[in-house]
Amino acid sequence: MNICIYCASSGQVPENYVADARLLGTLAARMGHTLVNGAGRTGLMGAASDAALAEGGEVVGVIPRFMVEQGWHHQGLTRLEVVPDMHRRKERMARLADACIALPGGVGTLEELLEIITWKQLGLYLNPIVVLNTDGYFDALLAQLRRAVDERFMRDVHASIWQVAATPAEALRLALTTPAWDRSIRKFAAL
Repeated sequence: MNICIYCASSGQVPENYVADARLLGTLAARMGHTLVNGAGRTGLMGAASDAALAEGGEVVGVIPRFMVEQGWHHQGLTRLEVVPDMHRRKERMARLADACIALPGGVGTLEELLEIITWKQLGLYLNPIVVLNTDGYFDALLAQLRRAVDERFMRDVHASIWQVAATPAEALRLALTTPAWDRSIRKFAAL
């Protein structure tokens, strides 16, 4: 299974987030899954990649050319795919993904997570989406999404687009066991 992870590339984040990224990479590799990510060499992205590779796992990185030109890419990945821009990066990562797991991150991570949720709502992406809520990092976002449902900006059924996990092991379990989304729910995208 290809598991796409969205996560921070910042190397300045607290250790608890890095530890969960490493554990996710380790567990995914031990289970025989391939990680797909944005090919960053630092932060949670680098930590998850390094952990998976240390366990003999595979990591596919997808990165825009301008980031390679800046030297921001991980140079030890199993496969590096260089794409023209950020839009193609997100599209390619989603196409490779049998499941997506969002770890803590900044605006790039939030944007990737919200876009893949939108694609699933529209029936463009049907696979599991899991939010790894390390130490309650995503609590405010999850409350906002709940409010969107409660105030009818989204339907009740849309609250099942994503699953929430407290640990890397639970995130992987949910990625593996959550059923594919029913494309016919697309008709409920417009309220």
